Amino acid sequence: MAGVQTFSYRGAARFSTPGRLIILHPDELHDGGAGGEDGLTYRMIYLPPEKIMAALEGLATALPFVRDPVADDGQMRASLIEALDELDGEMGELKRDGLIAEIAHHLLRLGDARGRAAKSIDRRALALCRDFLSECAEEAINSQRLEEIAGLDRFTLARQFRTLYGTSPHRYLVQRRLSRARAMIIAGAPLAEAATASGFADQSHMTRHFAKTYGMPPGRFRALTLAAHAEEEKHPASPRHCRGLRR
Repeated sequence: MAGVQTFSYRGAARFSTPGRLIILHPDELHDGGAGGEDGLTYRMIYLPPEKIMAALEGLATALPFVRDPVADDGQMRASLIEALDELDGEMGELKRDGLIAEIAHHLLRLGDARGRAAKSIDRRALALCRDFLSECAEEAINSQRLEEIAGLDRFTLARQFRTLYGTSPHRYLVQRRLSRARAMIIAGAPLAEAATASGFADQSHMTRHFAKTYGMPPGRFRALTLAAHAEEEKHPASPRHCRGLRR
């Protein structure tokens, strides 16, 4: 995040700068420190190897090994930023499982694990999950609930869902909740009520996701909506008259 990271890994001296990723295999010894007087700031995730292998069931026969420990990969960086953003709070199970599936996929792509042919996508099972997420977005939904609906394990479900719909089950659920909250705010509901009725833990939880998605906090969105309604009341639209075309 800041400064220069220096470390020894697999018999060589390495370094990394802000924005780059350091990927270390659990069986390899390493050290680490700051490469300058200004110090170092970084964030790290330890992922148990068994979680990675569970997420790659049917795709790999061995734990991926990334030979170059310093990577500059935009796709994996985006997944890690999302995961690291939640480290100061409690990450929900559904989001955690989806992120593990994503990170495992990136490790497989960057590494040299022996692969298998991917299994076909169960479109019917995924459609059932999608419909459930849409219709029951206000409920507390976890990975086990989706496993029961789909008949798939959570990592296969997360991987196939992303392949078919372009997003994880958790992100899909958040977007459905945001759509409900937005509609309630436009209808005049208080922000706290819109948050809880849409399935968010509280107003601050909704605010964080709302600002990420719509580029402004819900309070600002509500103020703009009220201002637009007031302007419409002062200046109602004039009725339109259609005129026939002359031949």
